Amino acid sequence: MRNNFLVEILIAMGLIMLLILLLDPFMALMTTPIQTMMIAGILIFFVSFCAFVWRENTKDEREQFHKHIASRLAYLCGSAILIVGVIFQSLNHALDPWLVIALIVIILAKITGAIYAEKKY
Repeated sequence: MRNNFLVEILIAMGLIMLLILLLDPFMALMTTPIQTMMIAGILIFFVSFCAFVWRENTKDEREQFHKHIASRLAYLCGSAILIVGVIFQSLNHALDPWLVIALIVIILAKITGAIYAEKKY
């Protein structure tokens, strides 16, 4: 279990690193082939990370509680940063529809998950 947690952290860090590099923070010329390879790498890391999150099992109530806290924190942080982006871009009169769509999807997924859990468990 400890080894899986380490692998999950390494995959998450690799995904974060590739996402930051995709923003081109060093103002280097990012050619189309490099950008394409980075997007492919991001997809591979993201699918791997999703597989770890999906297969995550809890053995007792304490582990389940830790998983619940991590999920809630991720939801709140993701929603908060999207709200900040929507407000900031709205004030600049350049609202990107993807921010709004992402926020709507996150909120709908949270509601759907709550309804599903209520009916199933």
